[in-house]
Amino acid sequence: MKKGIIIAAVLGAAVLLGGCSGQKSEVTASASSDTTAATAKETGKESESGADTFTVGFDQDFPPMGFVGDNGEYTGFDLELAQEVANRLGRKFVPQPIAWDAKDMELEAGNIDCIWNGFTITGREDGYTWTKPYMENSQVFVVGKDSGIKTLADLSGKIVEVQADSSAEKALQTDGKLAETFGTLQTTPDYNTAFMDLEMGAVDAIAMDVIVAGYQIEQRKADFIILDEALAAEEYGVGFKKGNDALRDQVQEQLEAMAADGTLKKISEKWFGKAVTTVK
Repeated sequence: MKKGIIIAAVLGAAVLLGGCSGQKSEVTASASSDTTAATAKETGKESESGADTFTVGFDQDFPPMGFVGDNGEYTGFDLELAQEVANRLGRKFVPQPIAWDAKDMELEAGNIDCIWNGFTITGREDGYTWTKPYMENSQVFVVGKDSGIKTLADLSGKIVEVQADSSAEKALQTDGKLAETFGTLQTTPDYNTAFMDLEMGAVDAIAMDVIVAGYQIEQRKADFIILDEALAAEEYGVGFKKGNDALRDQVQEQLEAMAADGTLKKISEKWFGKAVTTVK
């Protein structure tokens, strides 16, 4: 879920970041979502509880993994993967935006079936029941092109912003020596706000996921760069409530099937211009 200082990676995504307004409708089906509920029944993949929905918790301000598109609908790379899995399981897909720092409460309360939104496994291994990693990522720093900041050492005395309860924040807490060099380390609810702060000069750097950083830089056409030195390497997975092995196994099986039939590659190329998943 949902941050640090960022590297100049350009992702070939085609969807612009939309505003967070009013009521949103469900994410549109992915181009490969042609599998029907009948298929799921034939393969016996209905849930043990008989539930007919698949509710995915996500941060709606985390493009390109999950966000609000120009048409007001939820969209994103992870949401398209989740949509396809739901179709193959014969369930109705329900994208549920959540406050990232309330994700555990939402999961424990049963309001969502899983967290699927650039959700980092690293450092959270024992907190959830996880699928196998489906994507590699790293935490980086994003700075202004003309800021004079070129290395992590240059962040000394600077104002660094990170999303609350994010992997980048945890990485900085783990590597306390680096954070101690900052003038200020502050949190923000989402990365849209962080980028606005960086554009206005209110902060000097953002710590965040490289995948999201590259997308934001490309879409905003801003004079930002990602520092070459990464904060931490990590992997993305789908997180379920501890002990929910049954649903996890169903989702994992479908992800592997999607890798085998080329669906993961197709969705990856749509969003990133290349295959980015690690599912075998």
